[in-house]
Amino acid sequence: MSEAAVISRRPSEASSSPLGYVLIIDDEAAIRESLETLLQIEGYEVESAESGEEGLARLGERSFDLVLLDLALPDRNGIDLLAEIGAHDPQLSVIMITAYGTVENAVKAMQAGAANFVQKPWDNEKLLADVRAAVARHRAEEENIQLKRALKQRYNFENIVGKSEPMLKIFDLVAQVAPSRSTVLLQGESGTGKELIAKAIHLNSQRRDRSFVPVNTGSMPPDLLESTLFGHVKGAFTSAIASKKGLFEIADRGTLFLDEIGTMGMDTQSKILRVLQDRKFMHLGGVHELQVDVRIIAATNVDLKQHVREGKFREDLFYRLNVITIDLPPLRQRKEDIPLLVEFFLNKYSEENERPKRRITPEALRPLLAYSWPGNVRELENVIERAVVLSSGLEIGPELLPDQIAGRGTAFPVLEHGVDASLFDIMEDCERHIIVDMLEKCNWNQTEAAERFHVPLSTLNQKIKRLNIEIKKKGRELAV
Repeated sequence: MSEAAVISRRPSEASSSPLGYVLIIDDEAAIRESLETLLQIEGYEVESAESGEEGLARLGERSFDLVLLDLALPDRNGIDLLAEIGAHDPQLSVIMITAYGTVENAVKAMQAGAANFVQKPWDNEKLLADVRAAVARHRAEEENIQLKRALKQRYNFENIVGKSEPMLKIFDLVAQVAPSRSTVLLQGESGTGKELIAKAIHLNSQRRDRSFVPVNTGSMPPDLLESTLFGHVKGAFTSAIASKKGLFEIADRGTLFLDEIGTMGMDTQSKILRVLQDRKFMHLGGVHELQVDVRIIAATNVDLKQHVREGKFREDLFYRLNVITIDLPPLRQRKEDIPLLVEFFLNKYSEENERPKRRITPEALRPLLAYSWPGNVRELENVIERAVVLSSGLEIGPELLPDQIAGRGTAFPVLEHGVDASLFDIMEDCERHIIVDMLEKCNWNQTEAAERFHVPLSTLNQKIKRLNIEIKKKGRELAV
């Protein structure tokens, strides 16, 4: 088993290990004993302290997943102690327990970073549910941090989260490939993180101090793409009022990332092939050859072998690119990474929006784990960002998830046709709904929607026109 696979495992963790490690800080012996009994029967390992000072000492001796903290202690205020606990371990979950259950106290505790607020006397089932959620949240955050720390030490990976077997294999493969000069082909569905892997290869190569230059080759018409890649001289075409360097020059001695290379035209493919073979090219309209030292990392979400068989992609270029291939798994094949990714995006977008850290409820996590994620990690990121922005409290429940993920409603709208409706009309409505749903998932990016449908963009545009679908863009609706 690789080092990364055991990063977050506790030394004593086994099939009989406790559900979690809980510290109770309360000055009332009866309260401590009652909580200890309740939690130990449930399967938690529990320690107790009768003062804030003793509680801090216990925290210094070992790690815990959760602290149950009394608001009123003999030696200090629970809110003040909460801040000290946060300074000791920012990821440690704390549930405040008090006999003084006022709204003001609850607000203060939550603002100070408490995971929850429970009033004495408590309901056992509710308290156990809160404990389970807090322990699970701390485990996920701790695992995420430890995993990323270990990966950064090993590979210097940034913003790549994963502990699943497919991702661990990719991490090891990237570590092997990065120091070489070889061309790399990344294959995977849209949204699987191909550019992040390309950056990881660059950052772990001898070119790390040089430029990493990405370009989406599928988003440009052929003439503009060639000018962007190879540059042009003044007067090469009507709008060329000055000479301009291309991305191959800018990426010299660095890495050029060619995304969506399967959409590149045949003429441009020929020029890319020459650069790979001879490391030479000319500006558009130029007469002098330029020599460059550029590592190519290409990415595709289509089957290039099939494109070769269909005559859409040069066979010789395919073999030049296909020196080392890395296949990125879709999110549905690495669902054990979803809790880690959720925590990562919650941290990211809570910080970006200058809000207290949001947390996911077990009820919201379950549909996230069950969903098939056709848009992969990018779709999950969008869902979590949306939930953080729309949330008014610290918890994100299923009501903040999109309907198709939370399981609300039906997969298709009720079709309002009379009994005499033709099958053609009904099928047309279904097709319209499917296309609009996908366009909404892609933020109305037609190129991305076509990729997810695995159809040419021209085919999707023809359907959009035939079905009279209005395309939303930048707050306006444009008829297509």
